[in-house]
Amino acid sequence: MTESTSGVATHKPLGSTERSDNWWLEPASIAVGFAIFIIYATFRAFENQYYEVGNLLSPFYSPKLEFSWWHWSPAILILWIPAGFRATCYYYRKAYYRSYFVTPPACAVSGYKGFKYSGETKFPFVFQNVHRYMFYLATIVLAILWWDALMTLFKPGRFFHFGDFQVSVGTLVYFANVILLSGYSFGCHAFRHLIGGRLDCFSCGEQAKTSLSFWDKVSKLNEHHQLWAWLSLFSVGFADVYTTLVARGVWKDIILFSAS
Repeated sequence: MTESTSGVATHKPLGSTERSDNWWLEPASIAVGFAIFIIYATFRAFENQYYEVGNLLSPFYSPKLEFSWWHWSPAILILWIPAGFRATCYYYRKAYYRSYFVTPPACAVSGYKGFKYSGETKFPFVFQNVHRYMFYLATIVLAILWWDALMTLFKPGRFFHFGDFQVSVGTLVYFANVILLSGYSFGCHAFRHLIGGRLDCFSCGEQAKTSLSFWDKVSKLNEHHQLWAWLSLFSVGFADVYTTLVARGVWKDIILFSAS
């Protein structure tokens, strides 16, 4: 907002700035990146095939929930959890508010002035406040994805038969995915609050001091939350791409090591 020569406050046009750098590149890249992932994930969720082969189960379909009364893709029953967790994430909020709502599109750049700012207190943005609850649900899903990664260490149907231990390219893909997802989830602001941020005093007793130690470690992850967010988004998408290409016979899940 600026003041005119008549003393009346006026709004700058959308995108007005004194910055000389390519400030638009980041929000534009984020908008394109989100769009590609959302379109691909939606297509895969409704495709309802090529998501399981051997000991590989796509993270888009895990856990695989199959019921006699459900006649659509099982991915629809589970994807709302990780989608809701990311959609309400503090980093992602900033990213898509800037990229899609241009409020503002970047620092020191004039944004869209078509509505009165009310924070996240009114519909539909009030639902952003469910983030900590989505974290609890997403943690359950993450634990299941870790189990899926462990299953890739054994031949199909031979789980925890150590004579059937093996490591394939798929094993590396799945473990990379859960490690990156863990870095993203446990660097989350909701977990940071849960682990110690809710305390008013870190020096009041041994339990508080222990919480401080955990809070410090989580804060280290949180410092790079944006990086974890993008790497884990890519890894979960690539894990699905890898699985579907193996299921289609385009790629072969090469065994790198086998105990038998």
